Amino acid sequence: MKQSAIRANEFTDDPYPSRNGIPPAIIERKDPVVYGANSTASPLTQTQLEQYREQGFLVLENLFRDNEIAALQQEMVKLRTDPQLHNAEETITEAGNGEVRTIFRVHALSGVFSKLSADERLTGIARYLLDDQVYIHQSRLNYKPGFRGKEFYWHSDFETWHVEDGMPRMRALSMLITLTENYACNGSLMLIPQSHHQYVVCDGETPENHFKASLKKQEIGTPEDKFLEQLVNRGGIITATAKPGSVILFDCNLIHGSNSNITPHPRSNVFFVYNAISNAVTEPFCNRPPRPEYICTRRNIRPID
Repeated sequence: MKQSAIRANEFTDDPYPSRNGIPPAIIERKDPVVYGANSTASPLTQTQLEQYREQGFLVLENLFRDNEIAALQQEMVKLRTDPQLHNAEETITEAGNGEVRTIFRVHALSGVFSKLSADERLTGIARYLLDDQVYIHQSRLNYKPGFRGKEFYWHSDFETWHVEDGMPRMRALSMLITLTENYACNGSLMLIPQSHHQYVVCDGETPENHFKASLKKQEIGTPEDKFLEQLVNRGGIITATAKPGSVILFDCNLIHGSNSNITPHPRSNVFFVYNAISNAVTEPFCNRPPRPEYICTRRNIRPID
């Protein structure tokens, strides 16, 4: 009872409330998009910085050499076909056919992806944009098999990370490294440009052990149709197509989703979520226990050297 009272008091000061009984709404973002102030120290060009600031995303091509891409693809196949890993808690399977959908905490399960997550070509960008040392808040391999790979509905990652993980502010970003061809037709990432400038307050309450259902199909913590229409009318929709070895970089609050894949072409990517050390998670902003460590780094927070 005492713990609930403390959390309730914390929620009164919550800058980004959601799923707490208040009416759904769109509110203005209260945090910067680019924290780094010295543009001469940026690993990105001025044009890239401005696009990221205004649109909320970037597609960076040719960051990795062919032999590096081949090694990543080989490791991806190895993990997906590992029978022990198939039954591990980190592995999420498709609801209908049991095929591997996602492998979480991949930076801790694989030496290859651990090295990739600490690569200066990625971390240098993250440290500059967040203007802080960074750590991996979450990592995952996403597989979307051909013919029956399922969709993932529109959402802001930050809304979930804030409510269910206790991430205080918008000082995090995602980097998606493409491991296969991401076509416009095979369930590639869709983004709503400029949507990161607003925060969408969602309806409902967070169910107990919500992560068990939401990782297969998210229904709680998704924006209402009228707000999605408003954001799309302003920014449109971009499908992030890219060749293997590209990096799709996007802000933690950018609304995104993906269609199902009914083509013969599988689509696989690895995600690294970089969070600023100064923005490390606290107690969740809901009256639920924190999600497991394999979904949200909480006990083993340390900066990437």
